[in-house]
Formats: sequence, C-alpha cells, structure tokens
Amino acid sequence: MWWNLIGMAFKTGVDVFEKRQETKRLEALAERNYMERVAKGEVEYQSKVMDNQNQGWKDEVVLLIVILPIVVLAWSIFSNDVHAKEKLDLFFHYFNNFPEFYKWLVVGIFGSIYGLKPTMDMFKKK
Repeated sequence: MWWNLIGMAFKTGVDVFEKRQETKRLEALAERNYMERVAKGEVEYQSKVMDNQNQGWKDEVVLLIVILPIVVLAWSIFSNDVHAKEKLDLFFHYFNNFPEFYKWLVVGIFGSIYGLKPTMDMFKKK
C-alpha cells in the first residue's frame, strides 16, 4: 500500500515538473515569436509600456504629495488667507530641521519613483 502511494506521489511530482517545463518552453517560444514580429515591424514593442502602467498609482500618490504645498500656497494667495501661507512656511521650516539623511531619503524615494537620480551627481568624482 505504501509503495503505491509513494509511486503515485512520485508520478504526480514528475507530471507537475513536466507541465512547468512545457509552460516555460511555450512562454519562451511565444516571446521569441513576438520579438520576431516586432523586428519585422508588424507590431509595436509594448512590454515597457505595460510595466510602467502597472506602477501608476504610486506615482500619482507621490505627485499629489509633491504638488500639495503648491496648491496650499496658491490657495493662500487667492483666498487672502494669511494663516495658510504661515502654516506652509512653518512646515518647510520644520522639514528643514530634519536630519540631512532623512531629507536625502525623501528626495531619493521621490527620485526613484520618477526615475531620477538626484543624489548620484553629488557623489561623482570630478
């Protein structure tokens, strides 16, 4: 009885492995065929576009955070609300008092999301 169960488990494992290998082979074949069609000009290369669109919501949140002070400043000017500008100035005063590593960390996070490298130029030897 145990030998039958072991044999069945081994056979199932081999079947799963073979199916995975077949799937990888078919995916590679499909990608090769797609790249051949791209090279011939039949279709446009859209892999990078799809990758970039999958990360869209993070970019939108960061963009909202970046332009929020600009919106508050514009609102304080157009609404004649002196307190809003004072609070914005106070925010940047407090932000300026953060440790340098934290400010560069925030800049690095924003830069990496948008594909910028703001700190790399600082460390390059001239």
